[in-house]
Amino acid sequence: MKTENQTATILSNLGIDILNQMQIAAQKTIVDNQDTMLLSPTGSGKTLAYLLPILQLLKEDIKTVQCLVIVPSRELALQIEQVWKKMGTKFKVNVCYGGHSIDTELKNLSNPPALLIGTPGRLTDHLERKSFDTHSIKVLVLDEFDKSLQLGFQEDMNTIIDRLPSLQKKVLLSATSDVEIPDFIKMESPIVLDYIQEEKSDTLSIKLVLSPEKDKIESLFQLICSFKSEPALIFCNHREVAERISDLLNKKGIYSGYYHGGMDQDDRERILIQFRNGSLNYLVTTDLAARGLDIPEMKHVIHYHLPAKESEFVHRNGRTARMHASGTAYVLLYKGDKTPEYISQSLELYSVKTGSPLPKRPEYQTIYVSGGKKNKLNKSDIVGFFLQKGKLDKADIGLIEVKDFISFVAVRLSVVKTLLSNIRDEKMKGKKYKIEVARNVVKKDD
Repeated sequence: MKTENQTATILSNLGIDILNQMQIAAQKTIVDNQDTMLLSPTGSGKTLAYLLPILQLLKEDIKTVQCLVIVPSRELALQIEQVWKKMGTKFKVNVCYGGHSIDTELKNLSNPPALLIGTPGRLTDHLERKSFDTHSIKVLVLDEFDKSLQLGFQEDMNTIIDRLPSLQKKVLLSATSDVEIPDFIKMESPIVLDYIQEEKSDTLSIKLVLSPEKDKIESLFQLICSFKSEPALIFCNHREVAERISDLLNKKGIYSGYYHGGMDQDDRERILIQFRNGSLNYLVTTDLAARGLDIPEMKHVIHYHLPAKESEFVHRNGRTARMHASGTAYVLLYKGDKTPEYISQSLELYSVKTGSPLPKRPEYQTIYVSGGKKNKLNKSDIVGFFLQKGKLDKADIGLIEVKDFISFVAVRLSVVKTLLSNIRDEKMKGKKYKIEVARNVVKKDD
């Protein structure tokens, strides 16, 4: 009964009504078995599927790290941390990743968390420094483990696993079927929960858009204009192309940004925040955004380039038509090119209407605040300040994200100038913070 009440409270904290079939099965399997491999599509709720049983396994009287979660990217680490914090448990969580202040991480680890999340390279660094004790770690989670292997983290992962002497349970997660488990992970007859095929959406529509020109930018422009201002993700295969397409769209009047692995971590985080909070509706990206990121579900996904592998095509399409919602993936091809062999079905030809009006500008703009959790600021503080001193209505404020030392607030575009004018000389909780329109990594032609 205690576990049921606890789960109900957690779901309420997360704004979720009930667990889905996969999450219910994963909860029981992970608790009852030594090793589990969970295969489920992007957006199906895998993070909560393993965090709930991990919570059952943690002991309040142990004051060192009990569970280690290894992830391929900073973004996924931060996403898992955010879910854990929203769950409202008694147990501390910390994240470690490249690009994060090592001094901050060492300070955090001096008071060890029960749950530690990190990327392979940074966790290996901490093991060399002996930043945390590994003897109480009984549960290991490898989230998106196949992606970590693709990125060349096998040696680091092998090193980490070899240094966990008390390990009793391993949980592997992937959004891809038919993945192989490397020998160094040492899984003992794992229970495999495969929901990839079961949860394939019947509501995904894949359509073919033919471009009369090899440079498909004009066809892309007309396609986006036909969406009636609805957001879209545009996938391409190369970083420099993502930037070029974004720049050209902006010059044509479509407010867009780009996202890829060659960007600074701060810029990557800022662009995702703008995309999440409605300050940016069109994101041109590489496969880095195909999975493992906390971004809104899209009604429209565009393949400006098609990926080399079918698995990446599936992951990209997984950004739409999730959890029983409908969505469309558009394959944009030059009229003389052929679809790859992995697209076996005959695609419906989508005729783009030319002359559609430009998409509307985003409803919100992102405001930067130079303070966060470590400055004792929370969402309520910021909302109260913007309402009282900024003279905004509640309806003017959108998504708020509070980080350790900075925060970002979506504010209705029409009232941004009024807000900044009203709070120019005001203090929040007795301190003057820098509050301004967030620095934008989007290149605009104003």
